[in-house]
Amino acid sequence: MDTHTTPARLSNEAVIPLRTLDPVAPLDDLQWLDEAIGDARVVAIGESAHYNRETYQLRHRLLRYLSERHGFSAYAMETGFTEGRRTNAWVHGGEDRLGEIMAYGLTSLTGLWQQMGAHLEWMRRHNATAERSVGFYGIDLGGQNASLIPALDAVLAYLAQADPGLQVDTAIRETAAAFAATSAFAARTTMAVYAQLPSTTKDALTAGLAGLAARMKGRRLDYVRRTTAEEYERALQSMRHLLTLESVIRGMTGGDQQSVMYNRDAEIADTVEWILRRQDRIVLAAHNGHVQRGPAALPGMDPVTPMGMHLADRLGEDYLVIGATTGTGHMLNSDAAAFQAGALFAPMQAPKPGSLDALMHASHDGPFAADLRRLSPADADAVRGATVQRAGLGAYYSPVSALDAYDIVVHLPHVTGADPDDAALACSPQEVREVFSHYKSPKGLSDN
Repeated sequence: MDTHTTPARLSNEAVIPLRTLDPVAPLDDLQWLDEAIGDARVVAIGESAHYNRETYQLRHRLLRYLSERHGFSAYAMETGFTEGRRTNAWVHGGEDRLGEIMAYGLTSLTGLWQQMGAHLEWMRRHNATAERSVGFYGIDLGGQNASLIPALDAVLAYLAQADPGLQVDTAIRETAAAFAATSAFAARTTMAVYAQLPSTTKDALTAGLAGLAARMKGRRLDYVRRTTAEEYERALQSMRHLLTLESVIRGMTGGDQQSVMYNRDAEIADTVEWILRRQDRIVLAAHNGHVQRGPAALPGMDPVTPMGMHLADRLGEDYLVIGATTGTGHMLNSDAAAFQAGALFAPMQAPKPGSLDALMHASHDGPFAADLRRLSPADADAVRGATVQRAGLGAYYSPVSALDAYDIVVHLPHVTGADPDDAALACSPQEVREVFSHYKSPKGLSDN
């Protein structure tokens, strides 16, 4: 007896083919977005894993369409908020070199790729002539989610102007500098340094940051008179990130991963709202686990509330989510030792049967989208039957209710590692250059 079953697939009517992922190609095949996005103020674009070439290209292409055809005026990305201000200055004509921006204006290695550089170059060209410019914003805590120094230095620089008589306790920065990760490759080492600090030193740091935050809040009117309201708000937002990041570092080194996820995602949701007070419509780029409307889970962890659940609760129909699935290819290496040694990507197996990725992969050969709100009953049942989704951590799949989590899903049938950018690497910290000197291109690896 034949034990093989035909994998579930969507009907042809549910498939919206994407002619290309090339960001500079004509955009006519995206006209279906006109009706799909409606009046949404935030359009979130997910990803299964970081650093894939095709994801960078998809985001670039969708931002082009949404800014040129619908007036979206902000690109908000899962990278450091404080560092992102430097990137925003560059896309508006700033004098920094692009390599420096890619190395230091984006965090956690997200800027070190040619496809990201091409995206920023397009933003700069667009802003040079467009009637409505597109701003760049980071939404994350910054400092590789492991170092307080970028946000702390921004706060201290602001206080030097707004509160010139203030004598900030030098121990605050000295302690922060003791565990200042300069890249994702240094984060593990610096976390170990923080874990070994005396509890009295950690407590003093917590108290010192809380004191600065209270002072900034209490003296708002004085500070605004000495600077500007916008400068004050940016510094205060960096201060909020400082407080949250310090709690995240405590949680990560203390084994409380649950609180880490809750606290980080609540803060980045607040940051998206902060941007919305300045921009009418935002394209938001982050991992599926952050943008989805439903609970998110990591291996061995109970589900937590991601950013997307916060934004859906606060914004309602103004929040639209485009999830992403993948078929074959390469994604971020879950082997930490291999990653640190330069094998940033690893082959991934074909999607697990019963997963959302498998359903999408069986439905069409090329990249395509499916609007989950406009499915036939049979197609909706097929999506409902896909109860897990690839989470970008090796073979891990997280639970998902796609009809609740996403409005639209885009499937990328084959994904590859993005291309390292030589100019960005030349500007990067020593440990980044060292790891990339041993970089193993996934182009030489076979798919499983």
